[in-house]
Amino acid sequence: MPVLDPTADAADLTRAICDVPSVSGDEALLADAIEAAARTAPHLEVQRHGDAVVARTHLGRATRVVIAGHIDTVPINGNVPTRLEGDEIVGRGTVDMKAGVAVQLRLAVEIAEPVPDVTWIWYDHEEVSDDLNGLNRLLRERPDLLEADFAILGEPTAAGIEGGCNGNLRAEIRTFGRRAHAARGWAGVNAIHLAAPILDVLAAYEPRQVEVDGLVYREQLNAVGISGGVAGNVIPDECMVHVNHRFAPSRSAEEAVAHIRELFEGYDVRIVDLAQGARPGLDVPVARAFVDAVGAEPRPKFGWTDVARFAALGVPAVNYGPGDPMLAHADDERVPIAQIHAVEAGLRAWLTGA
Repeated sequence: MPVLDPTADAADLTRAICDVPSVSGDEALLADAIEAAARTAPHLEVQRHGDAVVARTHLGRATRVVIAGHIDTVPINGNVPTRLEGDEIVGRGTVDMKAGVAVQLRLAVEIAEPVPDVTWIWYDHEEVSDDLNGLNRLLRERPDLLEADFAILGEPTAAGIEGGCNGNLRAEIRTFGRRAHAARGWAGVNAIHLAAPILDVLAAYEPRQVEVDGLVYREQLNAVGISGGVAGNVIPDECMVHVNHRFAPSRSAEEAVAHIRELFEGYDVRIVDLAQGARPGLDVPVARAFVDAVGAEPRPKFGWTDVARFAALGVPAVNYGPGDPMLAHADDERVPIAQIHAVEAGLRAWLTGA
């Protein structure tokens, strides 16, 4: 088992964590190492649930916060072990999101008496299907461990604060025709041609910009795939346009579905994925104290993250971590060391009241 030194500089700890391969489904070795490191801190109660590690303080504080990060990555592509390039660490997981995990592990062991009680969570299977997600598993099996007044996910935000997140909807919109020989196309009805109005709606669509609790969320509606066709000499009888809709957290999942069905009225619309967004969660005192301590102007989160799971529990949540989210999953994934130290300093200032 690799040994992690939680007292090491957060940048060095980031490299050590990144150098332990933990592609989704293969997180056990890293979870073992994180668990062992957390157990060196006598002020933490440490539990293991599958490949999720939960460490909690029990100081009797009036407020409890959750600080969480996922330990899995997308597949490696020649980018482990990590390497240094100038003032950046390059390698798989540096952005999404092992730099955040490293900061969290270092602070969890270091800060024995935080101002709020803290539940630290390092969880598995974030990069794959929802039913495997380690945080979702805790939600099903041990929801008491997620009870809190505020939550922070270490998702990459370039060391800024990103409140809440957009919702996410995927729909398959189908057209149906009639097959015929391509030499006698008039005998059939071309389902691909029938899909043209769907594409016209998408091309003409003007996404909203919606202010929610002081942050402006940008919605999106796009075709992300299209399929149809039988053979090179057959008029196709079915076509499917795969549509992705990112909707502001002021809109419920049900309202987003109704919006899509209204836009494509008369078509066969099948909703294949649906996730509610999360409001910014910056209007509670503990969140305001966090923003003040970090000293960053909050921004909206346009992508969907696990903050929505906390929002569904009534727990306001934000994203805060090192790394440019535009580089997540990229083969040249890299994180500036300065951002690692900035996030560490921000969390430390808030947790200690400094």
